[in-house]
Amino acid sequence: MKKIAIFASGEGSNFQTIYSHVQKGDIQGDIVLVVSNNSQCGAVIFASRKGLENLIVNDTLYPNPGTKDKLLLQALIKAEVELICLAGYMKLLPKSIVKEYKDRILNIHPALLPQFGGKGFYGIKVHKAVIAAGAEETGVTVHLVDEEYDHGKIIAQEKIKVRPGDTAEALAERVLKVEHNLYPRVIKAFCKDGVVWGNNQQK
Repeated sequence: MKKIAIFASGEGSNFQTIYSHVQKGDIQGDIVLVVSNNSQCGAVIFASRKGLENLIVNDTLYPNPGTKDKLLLQALIKAEVELICLAGYMKLLPKSIVKEYKDRILNIHPALLPQFGGKGFYGIKVHKAVIAAGAEETGVTVHLVDEEYDHGKIIAQEKIKVRPGDTAEALAERVLKVEHNLYPRVIKAFCKDGVVWGNNQQK
């Protein structure tokens, strides 16, 4: 039973999906900590409602980066976290945490990396960029996290077609459904056997 920390900044739909799979016993893990930079976000509200321990870490509360990073690392170690899952987390992880949890930090990105990734490529901006580029397909990428945005080793990707006349919002809705299917499967495999590479699928 892996001890999991979830990092989220927004509504937390991927977080809620992961939680559901944990509750059903599909993922052999236990969510022991939820970390966010936004105390008012949906992910924190959901965590509080479910009685999950949550930690707010941002520049307002901790203006000294060294203090903030140390506090976060200590909280993860205290909770005996074995796997970190980023679920719409908007901040770059401190180098100390990337080092401590090397190959044990997962992120999900709403596009096919390495395209349409990096700083500034998040949320609806990703889907607008895909459409503006005239891409014929897009999808979802689950990857390991390193010291750069959307840069770590790719674990799994799933593709979908960009339809003629697609809006960014319509594309986002279809991509999110793929996210909710793929991410729990990768986490399940990680908790059971370790990281599984590959799994490129077309839908």
